[in-house]
Amino acid sequence: MSNEVERPLILAVDPGREKCGLALVDGRGRLLRRAITPTAGAAAQIAVWRTEHQAEHLLLGGGTGSRPLRASLVSLALPAEIVPEIGTTLAARALYFADNPPRGWQRLLLPGLRLPPMPIDDYAAYAIALAWLARKRGGDRVTG
Repeated sequence: MSNEVERPLILAVDPGREKCGLALVDGRGRLLRRAITPTAGAAAQIAVWRTEHQAEHLLLGGGTGSRPLRASLVSLALPAEIVPEIGTTLAARALYFADNPPRGWQRLLLPGLRLPPMPIDDYAAYAIALAWLARKRGGDRVTG
């Protein structure tokens, strides 16, 4: 498998009341960059990432906190595709633990009982991008 970044680049956002998760993903579903940013400054951070990385698609989760952020993006002339967030919390947990396997006694817990020790809004944004890519490919499973 090539390490070359495959277009299109997708910038996905998991909006929230206090913080937003950001994920930059390539056309193969590989995570290139992720971050969590305060909602108050999220639109500016999104604009910077979109310009720096020349992301072709901007995806905004349609759940909690999306309306004010959407308005901020419109004021910056950043058109975003609103996408469903159904299932992204569980997908984000799975993605987090794939990157950070549990250790010690936590390995014995069923996956559904494991809770990440930190916010995973960035992984939720990654899950949004993966789900969007899977829909675009006609339901093919996309792996990170």
